[in-house]
Amino acid sequence: MSSTDARLMPTEGDTAPPRLGQVRWTICAMLFVATSINYMDRQVISILKPTLTHSIGMTELGYSHVVQAFQLAYAMGLLMAGRFVDKVGTRIGYMVIMAVWSLSAMGHALASNVLEFGIARFFLGIGESGNFPAAIKTVAEWFPQSERSFATGIFNSGTNLGAILAPLIVPWVTIRYGWHAAFLVTGLFSAAWIAVWFAKYRKPSDHPTLTGAELRHIYEEAAEQMGPSTPWLKLLTYRQTWAFAIGKFLTDPVWWFYLFWLPDFFSKRFHLDLSHLGMPLIVVYNASAIGSIGGGWLPVPFRRLGLSATRARLTAMLICACAVVPVFLINYLSSEWVAIALLSLAAAAHQGWSANILTTPSDMFPRTAVGSVTGIGGMAGSVGGFLLATFTGYILQLTGSYASLFALAASAYLVALVVVVTLAPGLKKVEVRA
Repeated sequence: MSSTDARLMPTEGDTAPPRLGQVRWTICAMLFVATSINYMDRQVISILKPTLTHSIGMTELGYSHVVQAFQLAYAMGLLMAGRFVDKVGTRIGYMVIMAVWSLSAMGHALASNVLEFGIARFFLGIGESGNFPAAIKTVAEWFPQSERSFATGIFNSGTNLGAILAPLIVPWVTIRYGWHAAFLVTGLFSAAWIAVWFAKYRKPSDHPTLTGAELRHIYEEAAEQMGPSTPWLKLLTYRQTWAFAIGKFLTDPVWWFYLFWLPDFFSKRFHLDLSHLGMPLIVVYNASAIGSIGGGWLPVPFRRLGLSATRARLTAMLICACAVVPVFLINYLSSEWVAIALLSLAAAAHQGWSANILTTPSDMFPRTAVGSVTGIGGMAGSVGGFLLATFTGYILQLTGSYASLFALAASAYLVALVVVVTLAPGLKKVEVRA
């Protein structure tokens, strides 16, 4: 009998309930930190957009082309990243992914024109594309189905911490040391994380401090969740793959839009300069952090009311989709703080939606396919982001108005939910055959 099998067997003669342990939540905390660094790196350029407009003459179309370079690379990278993580595992895969994106982020400091920023942004997209496939696969390895949306909501809230820290750090560094230095500040965080991950991370079956009780808790659905390795093209034959991918295609671009254009929106609509952009962005992304954790927790009370795990998740997604709708009013408001309130609600609802839709691959597919399916969906979301970036650049160049863009953001989630429940009713599990 292996050490893993021995730990999975309950101890005879022990009448006291075994100590469950909390190692899985430590792993979740490391995913949270990685995702925070990921979003700090990608948001630097959006905060510096007004500065770059003056320093290198970056136009609306030029900026949209830089964003497109990131989105295109992100889409391409997700296809490779999901399969890469499935092949080499989360321990080595995550370290490689973090190293690539961190070096690319710091490489922005060497750029001096739109083309060079586009090249740096392309390689950043290749590296950053691996974060969510690796994190989702780690959650699938370390958490039973009943805890996955909550764990996903916790690590996904790192996107908001990163988005909060960036407007605190970037203006301060830029004002004192110049915009080149602003692209370098996260390199130390990345190096420290890689060292900790290498030292501390192991699969549950290999982790030296995991208790038998926690291992049994993690593997309570092991027989149901494991399955044969599935070729990437085979995954495209399942309706569940398309449900997840189209849902991401329709809703991920909204978050990209907030991330890359909110600083510009506040600058143009309410005339906020670099030293005053921080507070509105901090409020919005604090709200989105609450939405991420709250949205991940939201299925829990519906489970207590008797709903199945999948119906509880779909109900939570419906609530989040409805909460986004009022954001279409934002371009008609004259009050800065009312606009911030609507954006905060929309950002929180998006992150609640995201925490749940990111969990659906592990609901519908065996663990061996989760990374690949997440990569396919993430690629679809990035393609949608690429198209929206193109549309946004031309709309702003021609009209200077954000009205049509916020109208798209308001309707995307309800449309996506209809697609998901049509293609994958009840989030039915895929029966993968070897």
